[in-house]
Amino acid sequence: MRLKKPFAFLLCVLMGALLSLGLAACNPKANFKNIDITGNASFGNDFSLLDPNGQTKTLADFKGKAVVMFFGYTQCPDVCPTTLSEMQQAMTLLGPQAEQVQVLFVSIDPERDTPEILQQYVPAFDSRFMGLRPADNAALEKVTKDFKIYYKKIPGASPGSYTMDHTAGSYAFDPTGRLRLYIKHGQGAETLAQDLKELLK
Repeated sequence: MRLKKPFAFLLCVLMGALLSLGLAACNPKANFKNIDITGNASFGNDFSLLDPNGQTKTLADFKGKAVVMFFGYTQCPDVCPTTLSEMQQAMTLLGPQAEQVQVLFVSIDPERDTPEILQQYVPAFDSRFMGLRPADNAALEKVTKDFKIYYKKIPGASPGSYTMDHTAGSYAFDPTGRLRLYIKHGQGAETLAQDLKELLK
């Protein structure tokens, strides 16, 4: 039987709508407050860094947890301690879900950020936070390139008093190890906690 044109058109529209709803149900879009970079496989796929005990850590070591990754240095006067404080507040807001989150502080200043200093500095914000460092300058260049992190040494009055300009944002991976979010600096603990809850769904 041949369908009349108006009815055929309506049927096509209805089938298209049902198909769209089906696809949306299979691929629900997360309601992130920060920048959703899901599906961008061109960078940030993995890392190989040292923990304060000298053990190599990769993304696979944290599978099953949402991972928040921030690049900074322990002598940073403002951005780094502010960011780590906000992350600690977000962990508090998450309650029991905080056990499913791993915060990683990656040093861009391994010259001064020794394993001992990282061991003292990072967990001072939250005992669950972990400090990581590149093994050498080549490893530093690789990880910062892989994650599109800007950093530059700014000379001070003496050789050891330099500061570091660097990218202020953070990255977040979901529990399967997929890079999902770029977290803008200064968004606040509440916003971060909301996005982490979305990642843990």
